Amino acid sequence: MSTPPQDHPDAPLWRPDPAKAAATRLVAFQTWAAEHHGAPAAPLAPAPDDATAAARYAALHAWSTADLDRFWTAVTSWFDVRFSTPPSAVLTGPEGAPAMPGTRWFPGAHLNYAEHALRFGTDPAHADRPAIVHLDEATVEAGTAHPATLSWAELRRQVGSLAAALRAQGVGPGDRVGAYLPNIPQAIVALLATASIGAIWTSCAPDFGARSVLDRLQQIEPVVLFAVDGYRYGGKDHGRTDVVAELRRELPTLRAVVHVPLLGSPAPAGALHWDDLTAADTEPVFEQVPFDHPLWVLYSSGTTGLPKAIVQSQGGILVEHLKQAGLHLDLGPEDRFLWYTSTGWMMWNFLVAGLLVGATVVTYDGSPGHPDTGALWTVAARSRATVLGTSAAYVIASRKAELHPARDLDLSAVRAIGTTGSPLPPDGFRWIYDEVKPDVWLASVSGGTDVCSCFVGGVPTLPVHLGEIQAPCLGAAVESWDTQGHPRIDAVGELVVTEPLPSMPIGFWNDPDGSRYRDSYFDMFPGVWRHGDWITVTARGTVVIHGRSDSTLNRQGVRMGSSDIYEVVERLPEITESLVIGLEEPGGGYWMPLFVVLAPGASLDEALRARIRGALREQLSPRHVPDEVVAVTGLPHTLTGKRIEVPVKRLLAGTPLDQAVNPGSVDNLDHLRFFEQLGRDRRAAR
Repeated sequence: MSTPPQDHPDAPLWRPDPAKAAATRLVAFQTWAAEHHGAPAAPLAPAPDDATAAARYAALHAWSTADLDRFWTAVTSWFDVRFSTPPSAVLTGPEGAPAMPGTRWFPGAHLNYAEHALRFGTDPAHADRPAIVHLDEATVEAGTAHPATLSWAELRRQVGSLAAALRAQGVGPGDRVGAYLPNIPQAIVALLATASIGAIWTSCAPDFGARSVLDRLQQIEPVVLFAVDGYRYGGKDHGRTDVVAELRRELPTLRAVVHVPLLGSPAPAGALHWDDLTAADTEPVFEQVPFDHPLWVLYSSGTTGLPKAIVQSQGGILVEHLKQAGLHLDLGPEDRFLWYTSTGWMMWNFLVAGLLVGATVVTYDGSPGHPDTGALWTVAARSRATVLGTSAAYVIASRKAELHPARDLDLSAVRAIGTTGSPLPPDGFRWIYDEVKPDVWLASVSGGTDVCSCFVGGVPTLPVHLGEIQAPCLGAAVESWDTQGHPRIDAVGELVVTEPLPSMPIGFWNDPDGSRYRDSYFDMFPGVWRHGDWITVTARGTVVIHGRSDSTLNRQGVRMGSSDIYEVVERLPEITESLVIGLEEPGGGYWMPLFVVLAPGASLDEALRARIRGALREQLSPRHVPDEVVAVTGLPHTLTGKRIEVPVKRLLAGTPLDQAVNPGSVDNLDHLRFFEQLGRDRRAAR
């Protein structure tokens, strides 16, 4: 199949420059792995067309998922993973063979994640270069202020000093260290110091209330807590002194609290001061831990019950993030890596992966929309970021605000833009190429907190097609399955992963028999990871994400992803946000309401309702047209900003609010109470 001309409807939005594609780390890795580890050969000549490029990557991907031993050995060798004791195998399982769950990676090996994150600081060519560039709202508002920088040598020194101070407090391997910090350099220093001594890291963003933090930290019983006095967001200071005091009262296992005075408040009684703990000129000492030793605990959104405390390993995260950052984002020492995130979202942990490949990490503490919607684009310009990551929601908000980043800012350094958090609709793809940069590589990705990585994402040698993610990632055996476990092409199915990945959880905290872990991923297809997303794998190897399968709409036997509806509805200028629910009713009925948040000045009259229905009918199908369109003042989200569908469905079905959702996991309970009352009213009217 030849490449379609650029004006063809199926033409890609972007194609990599052939010479640049041939110079990527991915191609270099394949060339080397073909010589040393049996990977398919990488032709020297650039791919003559899109189909050839896709076939070449498909062959490499097939090898990476069929020969796990040689692929992951190649990854550890290529990236010079430093085992202080070598592994006895690459992977094994409960009965000697790899199996999910229960796979053991690199048994017998010892290493340290932080040692790899800091090793560029020992190279004289890198020591004085910035490891972290930091901006906040004040920097953006000032316009002329320079971002703060932390050199590789200084980062290494601070980590060594803090690690020694933690050891002096009696903290050692296996102890838990919690953080109540925003996305600031101190958070990265604290993570690396914790990992360097073999302790287990966990973090919550300071916009989490006390109950939400306690729901997480009380599960793991930390011995140390790093905490800010407050943070600045949206042009306002938000004090957190009272919250920190409550955390101290409710976490009896704490031996020490480290005060990080972001707003300049004095340290509370009994707390240690950050500056005192990071002042020494101390070389870090790296505790050598088993490959599967816990690195950190991440948390599911926890919309029902306590959040799942997901444990991931030092070695598993190290090799997965090296692969993802180095091969899929093509990151290296010449890059500046910015991803808008908070410490309560897995993308913060992935942001730190930039250090593993020698890139400069850009941290931003503040609102992406202050002093105006374009703030994040300004941060990218000011920091000279080469790889910028954001959410699909921010891209759509930028489009609705009619921003023109290419016209108004110098984004010449940006070579790649990543998006995640929710599916990026085609309008978002178009807007980036129209208004941000016509020659940028758009690496839309999808994965999960569960693996702290991507199942599908960017590939620097492949074209970008409208509304589609480029391909499954290396090592990730991603397929779309129907309910009978049959693979599907060009049809919607469950996202499954048929082979283990190193960053899959080593377990959940307080799940001694592994039952919660098994029930979360392996209940539908034993031995196969079911992630809970609806996807389409296309005939050309790209992937489309349709949303969560557990909130899938099923009308007249046809399954539909909610994101398809959001894409159409939120294109209308009168609609700020929307939520669609499909509810099975007694007697075999099916009710599908659409809830909309209106833009300022808009009203939901019959004309707007007709436009919504007409747009859905014309752009999707008559089945996608809702039974009702209801205006609401706001919609509920998780604390990481994802709209909540399943708990709303439960409320409308009659489940009491305290059983339908964990109140501490939601940004606004009043929005949920509306749906609870609506459910009551509907039942009373029957």
